[in-house]
Amino acid sequence: MERIASFCVDHSKINEGMYISRVDDDITTYDIRVIKPNMPPFLECSAVHTIEHLFATFARNSDFGPHVVYFGPMGCRTGFYLLTRKLPHVDAIKLTQAAFDFIDAFSGEIPGCTKEECGNFLEHDLMAAKKYSMKMTKVLKNWSVDLLQYQTT
Repeated sequence: MERIASFCVDHSKINEGMYISRVDDDITTYDIRVIKPNMPPFLECSAVHTIEHLFATFARNSDFGPHVVYFGPMGCRTGFYLLTRKLPHVDAIKLTQAAFDFIDAFSGEIPGCTKEECGNFLEHDLMAAKKYSMKMTKVLKNWSVDLLQYQTT
């Protein structure tokens, strides 16, 4: 079988940040890398789960919501994938920055956090989610379209 695109990227050269992972017709997959690959400690599942709920809720309710196809975690627990349709790269960066700002400031009940709404509603950690979000807010503060390409050296 052919290797999938994300396995063809040299993970030893990826740093924290936001990158274009692939483009399929009008859908762009962004790699939002919170942890440098293969450099533990990795994201805790409860923090990943909370970031997923907060980021996805914010993104789908934002002005860019109609362009959001998916937001979810990487299995390696080093980051997330954001899939958008017909959204300029500059707006995807703005959306991601605003979503992390939202998480940084969030307090209260986590959206979708009842047993009726979520298959693992007990595994959340808002404080850990905020810790990683604040880190990403700093990493992405001056992010630009020029930085969306993976490093090749």
